[in-house]
Amino acid sequence: MNILAKMITALRGGVNEAGEAIVDTQALRILDQEVRDASEELKQSKNSLAEIMARQKLTEEKCAGLSKAVEEHEGYALKALEKGDETLAYEVAEKISDFEGQLALEQEVAAGYTASTNKLRTAIQKTEHNIKRLKQQVDTVKATENVQRAQAAVAERHSGSNSKVRTAMDSLERIKEKQALKEAQMNAASELAEDSSATSLQSKLEEAGIAPAGNRADDILARLKNK
Repeated sequence: MNILAKMITALRGGVNEAGEAIVDTQALRILDQEVRDASEELKQSKNSLAEIMARQKLTEEKCAGLSKAVEEHEGYALKALEKGDETLAYEVAEKISDFEGQLALEQEVAAGYTASTNKLRTAIQKTEHNIKRLKQQVDTVKATENVQRAQAAVAERHSGSNSKVRTAMDSLERIKEKQALKEAQMNAASELAEDSSATSLQSKLEEAGIAPAGNRADDILARLKNK
């Protein structure tokens, strides 16, 4: 059972390594997509902010309308009291109470919208700043990646050219050796031809009686007899 657990752990480790390898090879593509996702979420946040601001504006308009209604009905109540019609003034007072209740509720809603708007604006500004910095860093990373890729290509070509130069120099040395050998062979053949020519000329002179026959042994024997 312990062995099985270790095998499962090893397999999980292999899967993790393979996943990390894939992530490493696709790092820039993943980073671009993450930036796009963050930008899309920011766009949605702005849309939400616009909707909240629209609701806030409508609520503030309601509050303004209710405040105006309260002010108008207070005037009606005062006029009713001036005429001594307390019953009518009481009815108007009840209506004012209803308006004030609605106004308090709308003011509470408007305050909630204001708080949400302020929070969302702060979050959006912070997110925009972070995304801007992130995009700048991504551009830097991409530029560095391109430079390193170019440097690697140059290094690879340089290494390959060095290898080709060494191969060419070896070939050149072999050609020089062959040429030197051939030149030596030609010189030797020329020397042999000269020796053969000189021997042939001596023989012709001896046969014509112009040059004495060269017999080294006869010369040595004659010198010994004369002693």
